[in-house]
Amino acid sequence: MTEVASLRPLFAVLVSAVAIPVILGLKSRPDVREGVTLTVALAKFAIVASMVPAVLGGDEFRVALGEFGNGLTFALEADALGILFALLASLLWIVTSFYSIGYMRGLDEHAQTRYFASFAASLASAVGVAFAANLLTLFLFYELLTVSTYPLVTHDETDEARAAGRKYLAYTFGGGVAVLGGSALVFFLTGTTAFAPGGIEALATADPVLARAAFALLAAGFGVKAALMPVHSWLPDAMVAPTPVSGLLHAVAVVKSGIFGLARVVLDVYGPDVMRDLGVNLPLAAVAAFTLLTASVIALRQDNLKRRLAYSTISQLSYIVLGLALLEGDALVGGLLHIPAHAFMKLTLFFCAGAIHVETHTDDISDMAGIGKRMPLTMTAFGVAAAGMAGIPLVAGFVSKWYLVIGALNLESGGWVFAGALLVSGVLNIAYFWPIVYQAFFESPEAHDEKPLVEEPIGGRYALQPDGGDAETVDSRHARGDEEDEDGEAPRPEHVDHLGKRHEAEDHYGGPPATGWEQRNWVGGESTWFMLGPILTAATLSLLLGIVPNGVVFLRIVTEVVGNLPGVTL
Repeated sequence: MTEVASLRPLFAVLVSAVAIPVILGLKSRPDVREGVTLTVALAKFAIVASMVPAVLGGDEFRVALGEFGNGLTFALEADALGILFALLASLLWIVTSFYSIGYMRGLDEHAQTRYFASFAASLASAVGVAFAANLLTLFLFYELLTVSTYPLVTHDETDEARAAGRKYLAYTFGGGVAVLGGSALVFFLTGTTAFAPGGIEALATADPVLARAAFALLAAGFGVKAALMPVHSWLPDAMVAPTPVSGLLHAVAVVKSGIFGLARVVLDVYGPDVMRDLGVNLPLAAVAAFTLLTASVIALRQDNLKRRLAYSTISQLSYIVLGLALLEGDALVGGLLHIPAHAFMKLTLFFCAGAIHVETHTDDISDMAGIGKRMPLTMTAFGVAAAGMAGIPLVAGFVSKWYLVIGALNLESGGWVFAGALLVSGVLNIAYFWPIVYQAFFESPEAHDEKPLVEEPIGGRYALQPDGGDAETVDSRHARGDEEDEDGEAPRPEHVDHLGKRHEAEDHYGGPPATGWEQRNWVGGESTWFMLGPILTAATLSLLLGIVPNGVVFLRIVTEVVGNLPGVTL
């Protein structure tokens, strides 16, 4: 490894941070405001991408910004692991910025300037997390990410959104306190918090009880944003946010910051050898296996599409944690490769859900029979991403999960248990994704069967807000005297958008209209290209990583990360 003094990691963080006041100042000029957002997103990606060739050649870009005494340094460093996360987040910010324009304008959303400014702040924090050179710097940006994403979670300003925001803060700030405690304990044991490939050497001779305690604090703290059970419930509730927020921040930046923090702890604080000696990897693997199976079962019960995707995210994130915890070469490659693989696939799925919401105000799976006729490109992209999530070949998810299963089977003992959990979870993925695709293309509103796994009120259509969050029952709406339909019935949850407004200009309020879904063509007639373009881009990235993984830079970066770990062979 060659350390190179450079300001590029700092510029990658600052470029979107300095854009925040500019975006806020352009409130009355939305076209210019969104032009600035796109320009800054492209600039951020260009800065990060410019470091990739040198990092793959063994260089690390570093800038130290100050010391706080006792050897604590605020520093940024772009190494292979950091580049993996930063490149992914900056690339997908470009895609999501285009999508956000179509989504926010399509719904005539309020507070769009605040929305785009918060997005810029969130990406500055996310890249800061990626390029943090030590636990102290990582903790700082980890907390800034919570603060900057709060306005996005509560964007709707409804009671449900505020409740979800309070829960989000309580969980993530609580996790931050655990990270700070674990960082302090690591510093007490070793005199440093700086990351090093293979771990901090002094931890190998530290008091094992205290070392285990520090690991438990760090794993719990980062595990909150990684949505490990039982600290996962903030994520489904955060689906009350606009869909672009759910897509990028809850499939890439926020949840992946927790995963990234765990990766730093496993690979660059403790290291595989110390993890094995302390015996902390198997408990982490057990939690991950439990989470990926349990969340998949819960996903089966969700009729609201975004909540089903949220529980799918909880399950899929644990694939990554499991790969890290197994500490085997192929498993580590699979776990780290699943970071971009999951991001591409889940972003596609969320973008599709958002397009369906904007165009048809439909949010419940049970109302989507035949919707492939109305939105053929959208539902085709959904089917591609869903196949990848289940591990079907030729899509990104197959490649990462193949590495994970092979890595688990390579273990000397007990690996078959984890391999079995991965395979069972794949079957469950098919169970909760295939009915959506099947009924979209092969059933009609007039002739479709009730899906037995979601026909009960648990997770059913009457229990959920259409764009996420928990809704009140019809009876409680009557008791409160809310507005009623012409027939005297209180509006069903799917008859309002995520601001709680009824769509008076529409002849239906979610689900197919009385005349059935209108036939749309395959050349973009179903939505605007501001939304269709990002959907097809994310789906294409999923296919490229699945068909030509060796030709996609992310696999090369992952191989560089794992190949530099002492005691790990590929």
